[in-house]
Parts: sequence; structure tokens; C-alpha cells
Amino acid sequence: MKVAQIWRYPVKSMGGEKVTRAILSSLGIEGDRVVHVEDARGHVITARTHHRLLGHHATLNVSGEPVVDGLLWSDPKVRKDVVDIVGPGARLVRDESIDRFDVLPLLVATDGAIAAFGHDGRRLRPNLVIGGVEGLAERSWPGQCLRIGEVMIGIQDLRGRCIMTTFDPDSLKQDRQVLTGIVQKFGGTLALNCYVIRGGEIRVGNTVELVRHNECETVRA
Repeated sequence: MKVAQIWRYPVKSMGGEKVTRAILSSLGIEGDRVVHVEDARGHVITARTHHRLLGHHATLNVSGEPVVDGLLWSDPKVRKDVVDIVGPGARLVRDESIDRFDVLPLLVATDGAIAAFGHDGRRLRPNLVIGGVEGLAERSWPGQCLRIGEVMIGIQDLRGRCIMTTFDPDSLKQDRQVLTGIVQKFGGTLALNCYVIRGGEIRVGNTVELVRHNECETVRA
């Protein structure tokens, strides 16, 4: 197995960027979801309720600052675009704490499961895509670990999927049958909730090894 894709989403619920290398720590991929959108009451807003956020694309510049559609995330034009989507008082907030993640800091998908899904893998918003995986083998992985060089990633469980999967990442056109299919074919779960046991640098093309539970525990100790 190999690292086939690495994705980073500097602004939560916006489109992300495919990169060739990344640094992993206990907070997942460096620069991932470090900015989010809040409404006037201070509630975190996501594309589950405001899907037009997915139409904006966030990257990191050379200084490590999030950029939205070519502008710094703090630019007044970016805030105006967010207000147009969310409503008066909406703003972008930087948050680099563990609390910024809905579940765990890392979402891992496999090429076999994406093929079985039958749609654009970007709908799943993975951080890592592991290539060379047969069919739905990932569904037997929870409780084990992935070793990528010196990096060790723990696999907790399968990710329950939501309405965000129903939006085409390019056109934003909604197809509710996508989520219906996930429920019917996969019991509503697809891809893996993961966490970083031992951090470091990973690159596209790195070898990935599935490690049994007892070896994971040895690394934690």
C-alpha cells in the first residue's frame, strides 16, 4: 500500500488543497482546519447547513497563512463572502486547538472503498487516501494502526457520513441519493476516523503498512 493522496483543508467546510507532503502531529495535518466560520452568536457554522461554503477554496501560503480564493483569510472581501452565505455578523475565526475537529484530527480513506462508493472521493473530504487497498478492506481496520515510515496513525472507527457528501465539490449540485447509497451499501459509514500516535513527515508515494493492535500499544508506551 502507498500514500496516494494528501489533502489539507485550512478553512473548515471550504474546499481544500491536494499536497505532496505534510507534517503530522497530535493535531493531525499541519495547517488543517485552523480557521472556521462563526455566526453572529458565536456558533461554528459548517457546510452541513450552509453548503455554499464548499464553493470557496482554501490553501496555505508560503508563510503558513490560510488563503481563501487567493486572498488572506482575514481580508475584508473574504469576510464579505462569508457574511453573504451565513448572514450579518458572521466572521472567520482562527483556532488551532484540538476542539476544532468534529470527530478526530485525521480522516483516512482508501482507493478500494472510494471505488465501491462510486463517486468523486472528494465528497468524503479525506486527509489521506491510501492506494493499493482491495475493495472494502478498510472496514476491518479499526483498532489497528497505519505505519508510514516513522509516523504511526491509530484507527479508531468508521466515519458516519452526513449531508455534505451529497454536494458535488465542483458544481455544488446536490444529489441526496449519494447519502442514501452510503446508508444502503455501507450502513452509513465510510472512511476511517484516525489519530496520530507518532508524528513526522509523510509524502505521496510513501509505503503504508497495516500494523496490528499490540504493536500500536507498544508505540504508545
